[in-house]
Amino acid sequence: QLQLVESGGGLVQPGGSLRLSCSVSGFSLRDYAIGWFRQAPGKEREGLLCISAGGSSRNYADSVKGRFTTSKNNDKNMVNLRMNSLKPEDSAVYYCAVRQRMYCSDDRSDYEYWGQGTQVTVSS
Repeated sequence: QLQLVESGGGLVQPGGSLRLSCSVSGFSLRDYAIGWFRQAPGKEREGLLCISAGGSSRNYADSVKGRFTTSKNNDKNMVNLRMNSLKPEDSAVYYCAVRQRMYCSDDRSDYEYWGQGTQVTVSS
């Protein structure tokens, strides 16, 4: 069974940094793409970035461009989301999800399995 577990969320001050991790099992990161999403209260789930099976990353949100990056370690079954220069508006529950294809998509309906999410709160 495909499973994803996010970790690394928490409280951080504006301007700070945080690294989220997505630990996967039941499949190989060499085969499938992983997307990062977030959802703030009262808002729709927003696609942020994706990393393909081959390791190419794509950014789908102008709001995080230049501040968020994603990377992965295939051997450790781990995908990371590095978030810099955090703002209060970045506060949300962050999710990773797997698309059972090699290439990324900006459509969240293309992602079949999701983690449970991890809360990120940016506040002084």
